[in-house]
Amino acid sequence: MANLEDAHKQFLAHLKEKSRSSATILAYGKDIEQLNEYLKAAGKNDVAQVSLEDLQSFMEKLSKETYTAKSISRKTNSTKTFFKFLKAQGYITEDPANSLEHPKFENKPPRILTKLEYRALRDAARSDTRMLAVIELLLQSGIRIGELAQLRVEDINLDGGNLSVPKFEGSNERTIPLNRAAADAITKYLEVRPKTPSHALFITKTGRPLLIRNIRTAIDRYFRIAGIKEAKVNDLRHTWVAHQLQAGVPLTMVSKLAGHKRLSTTERYLQFVQNQNGESKVKLEEL
Repeated sequence: MANLEDAHKQFLAHLKEKSRSSATILAYGKDIEQLNEYLKAAGKNDVAQVSLEDLQSFMEKLSKETYTAKSISRKTNSTKTFFKFLKAQGYITEDPANSLEHPKFENKPPRILTKLEYRALRDAARSDTRMLAVIELLLQSGIRIGELAQLRVEDINLDGGNLSVPKFEGSNERTIPLNRAAADAITKYLEVRPKTPSHALFITKTGRPLLIRNIRTAIDRYFRIAGIKEAKVNDLRHTWVAHQLQAGVPLTMVSKLAGHKRLSTTERYLQFVQNQNGESKVKLEEL
């Protein structure tokens, strides 16, 4: 027998042992905490007492509270993962979440910036040497914002023309070619980068590492200045992936450089690009 609160704690500890990202652990933690509160209010305090009907009732309650189908689907996934863990640990013999169905919803296609948009974004940040280098690096390498925030000066090899991407919250370590546009932007930034003991590539005026939230806020500001609507920082990554596929760079190479864990993640972009029949072409294109 295991009460819901103890099971919740053990589940989070399990996710940490599996090196899941902090964002994933936080999201799963909140989802299961919300589920447990509902179950306790219904008089269910032990995991073995929970039925499929209880879980379905919880999801129906969320639907009535105006949660989107996508949010409910995420909570369904968290619930399934939680009870799968409980069964694997021997706390339950039957998994009540096994037959729990996801609500149907349509995934929005990735937001891919047009040439006009990413040129406008560059122009908007032209006078900000640091943020122009940030934008250029995201746009030309396809790395994640979290990976960019972790970059050190020594990760940039201007002579060799490559970028070493450190391991970050579940993403894999890899080396990415550094094209001319990105190299030029970084070179100009390094010329004005404040002197500091910090090894972080991108820093504040006081020499402290530039945090993810600072980067996101700054880029969002330049999106507004450039008049680019409904765009987010991660759309620079989407744009890079789509552009490389359209330029004919092999799917497997794009997937590897993007750090996708599954080839299917990269494949989903194919429906949004018009391939130029250059499958043998391996040179990465500049945006």
